[in-house]
Amino acid sequence: MAGIYFVGPAVAAEEEKTLGAVTVKAEAEKPDGLLATKTRVGKVVQDPHDIPQAITTITRSLIEEQDANSLREALRNVSGLSFNAAEGGRSGDNMNLRGFYTFGDMYLDGIRDTAQYDREVFNLEQVDVLRGAAAMLFGRGQAGGVINQVSKTPMLYGINKVGFGVGSNGYFETKADLNQRLGETTAFRLNMMNRDEESGRSNPVTGTTPEIHRQGIAPSIAFGLGTNHEIVLSHLWLQTNDRPDYGVPFNSVSKKPESTYAKNKDYWGVSGQFDESQTNVSTLSYLYKISPDTQWRTVARAANYHRSYWAGAPQGGAPGVSGGGAKTREFDTDNFALQSDFSTAFTLAGMRHELLTGVEYFKEDSKRWALQNLGTSSRPVYKSGHYTSTAPSTYNGDTYSAYVQDTVEFVPDWKLTAGIRRDEMRSQISAASGSTVTNLNGDFSENSYRTGLSWQPSAAQHYYLGWSDSFSPTADLYQLSGNIYPAERSKVTEIGSKWLLLDGALAFRVALYHAVKDWERNTDLDVGINNSLLTKKRESNGLELEVAGRLTDKWEVFSGLSLIDAEIREVSPSNGNANFVGKMPRNTPKQTFNLWSTYQLPFGFKVGGGMEFKSKRYGGAPTGTGAFNPNWVPSYTRWDAMVAYEQPKYALKFNIQNVFDKLYYDAIYDNGGFTYVGQARRFILSAEYKF
Repeated sequence: MAGIYFVGPAVAAEEEKTLGAVTVKAEAEKPDGLLATKTRVGKVVQDPHDIPQAITTITRSLIEEQDANSLREALRNVSGLSFNAAEGGRSGDNMNLRGFYTFGDMYLDGIRDTAQYDREVFNLEQVDVLRGAAAMLFGRGQAGGVINQVSKTPMLYGINKVGFGVGSNGYFETKADLNQRLGETTAFRLNMMNRDEESGRSNPVTGTTPEIHRQGIAPSIAFGLGTNHEIVLSHLWLQTNDRPDYGVPFNSVSKKPESTYAKNKDYWGVSGQFDESQTNVSTLSYLYKISPDTQWRTVARAANYHRSYWAGAPQGGAPGVSGGGAKTREFDTDNFALQSDFSTAFTLAGMRHELLTGVEYFKEDSKRWALQNLGTSSRPVYKSGHYTSTAPSTYNGDTYSAYVQDTVEFVPDWKLTAGIRRDEMRSQISAASGSTVTNLNGDFSENSYRTGLSWQPSAAQHYYLGWSDSFSPTADLYQLSGNIYPAERSKVTEIGSKWLLLDGALAFRVALYHAVKDWERNTDLDVGINNSLLTKKRESNGLELEVAGRLTDKWEVFSGLSLIDAEIREVSPSNGNANFVGKMPRNTPKQTFNLWSTYQLPFGFKVGGGMEFKSKRYGGAPTGTGAFNPNWVPSYTRWDAMVAYEQPKYALKFNIQNVFDKLYYDAIYDNGGFTYVGQARRFILSAEYKF
């Protein structure tokens, strides 16, 4: 009969394969949205909803909608997080989380990434922030949490995007994300970025302005995708050539920022100043899927970080030709990491177990020089590679680690998680100051623990109680203490709940926590051994609320609220100021709030907007004998907006950052006399083409 025919089994099977491939591609090209549904922050791929600990995930969609081009800009979406000015021996990304510093808790794909540089997001799929102590999973760290960057990896379906953006104050960026399938199970991916930025701030004497010039290339190739043996080889190259901006000084009497200089947009730098860095990170990973419930994953990484800078720190008075107080340093760091994790699930004595165990070796070798003044005291000149006669400060460390964790469903819907980790750290630090050289050993043997009790009465509900601790010897972060004090120790108790609403389209979580930290070190190497202990004991108590996902098919939201009650309980027994006991620690806002929301309009249009709020923060360390009268910056609210026109093959987007041109200060130098000025109003028009 015409129009009717029979399909043989072989043809039917072939058509079924073709249909399956089309379905996978459709899902792959679907935007990830503002709600993350998977993370590897717990060592294995999990749904964040199932982890008995607070997690905030910044998705690729959120980053792109906001035109957040640096990691720092992306982290503005994390409530309870504040920024430190890049000084005190910590040039580069430097954040506080839940009231504790996190510059030792930066990770790239689960491997420690503590080198001092400014991170970009062009090669990131998402950023996971695991809140609370996490030393059992990651090794030494703080009470605030872990910031883990997740790299883009090759895929078997094609994603090819090129784009550019132009904006006010000399903003221009080009980028590309190219993915090509090379065979049945092989794919190659290449991400590239080039960005230039100028500033509305300038030196009123010389006319010099701060600048940003950054380029990055990240190739990766994967073999065995979709099979039981997956191998991924990747490299990240990032280069920066900036003229840094250290902000404005504090008024020595009022202890507030000198707003006159900020309003006049005065800049303390001069034309010769620079911040140059080059980062190279090579990674090889192997995933062996032994069975559906069992896998073995091994990762090796070699990385080199080189950075040199001369910056002018504002010191009161007015900008001039000298460039303010000279801040000069040059670093060279080599790291090597080897991790191997094994995970399996099985039933024993009628109870379901999820076992996770692993080992790790991490080697660090770092040097730091002071640059020599090649000019005069009134007109200084510094150049990379020209050092003072002082010997470089060096750090060498080897850390050997092993851990095991088991999650047991002891009765239906109830799970108990318990884990222990052992870290053996052997390190040496040599710090030079003039003709004085201090040599210290940083040998530590520490255990870390993690426990959690979960009740999940349904797939949409999760209630948990968790306890975890962490330690940090800080020698690797250039703290001049060695092991003359015990390692920093933190203990965190957290109770929380997570809900999936609207058929899983919207996630809502709430967490209450209590964190205590002992033996906190100072963040500045230059203070010397006797001043290296900042506070002997401090605590932080807080409430966090977060929502992410879709309210309707067209309306998305991402928002977080953090309320922190932090207090210094004890100060250093050698040089602490008793007047700081009972006071709020540095750079810890009591309230932070962030919001971003978008709505899909007809004909491909989308509108979005949001805001960031931080309350008053203090800057200053509890040293000396004076009254509690630290520098401080006022609260602020910054608003952003976006409108986009999206089509299957291309998209146009217009962003306004800081819509009302609010003068605000988003970072403060802990112990010094200056603060960063936040982003002035900026317009960015960007276009993207997909093929």
